[in-house]
Amino acid sequence: MIESLQELVARIFNGAKLVVPPDYSGVAVAATRALAERGVKDLHLVAAPSSGIQADLLIAAGCVCTMEAAAVTLGEFGTAPAFNAAVRNGTIRMLDSTCPALHAQLNAAEKGLPFIPLRGLIGSDVLRHRTDWKTIQNPFSEQPDPIVLLPAINPDFALFHAAAADREGNIWVGRRQELTVMAHASRQTLVTVERVLDTCFFDREEIVAGVLPSLYVTAIAVAERGAWPLGVDEEYAPDAEAQARYAKGALFMETV
Repeated sequence: MIESLQELVARIFNGAKLVVPPDYSGVAVAATRALAERGVKDLHLVAAPSSGIQADLLIAAGCVCTMEAAAVTLGEFGTAPAFNAAVRNGTIRMLDSTCPALHAQLNAAEKGLPFIPLRGLIGSDVLRHRTDWKTIQNPFSEQPDPIVLLPAINPDFALFHAAAADREGNIWVGRRQELTVMAHASRQTLVTVERVLDTCFFDREEIVAGVLPSLYVTAIAVAERGAWPLGVDEEYAPDAEAQARYAKGALFMETV
């Protein structure tokens, strides 16, 4: 289960549907760089529910054909330059979504459901442009009550970074339970970690709620500071200077 970074990213095939977390939630930046350097193509990249440098790097490297997200942004550092250029030039297909919609679709997948209902989209431009979303009459209401059905998102891979794994392959995700949902929804889960500890997380009752069991983990690679220039909870803070350099148009490979 523990393998090199290159072996881990080699599992992601051309045309795969890949789900990734938001910038605050354990982004596998080192693995993303390795994936871009490998030259993977035609990814359907799903943000859960937004992305930043990770999506922008993959788009800049020509790895993405479809981007599905509520937002792709560098946050306080500005817009995502490669993403914005790709949307303007039509070199990627953009599936606009919302945070509740993406979370609900992944929740449907982890529960084995083909679709899930959601309110709050009716009347929006997002719904008007998403022909794969269907509006139906609530079958349990005798009054007019439209509701939207969203198809489950079943990624081929989830990819994220975490502080630690234990010797049995369990992953400490802490409060970042969106990572657990991603893993449950995906066919395979690939995780980079800061370290592997010679312990078993399930031996400590006080931390069990923050552990992703090895049952849901396909492979692990050790990548120290593997989320940099983003941060990892209780490990290291985001590097604002490096992110600002990227936002100003520096090639990402030159900022690391």
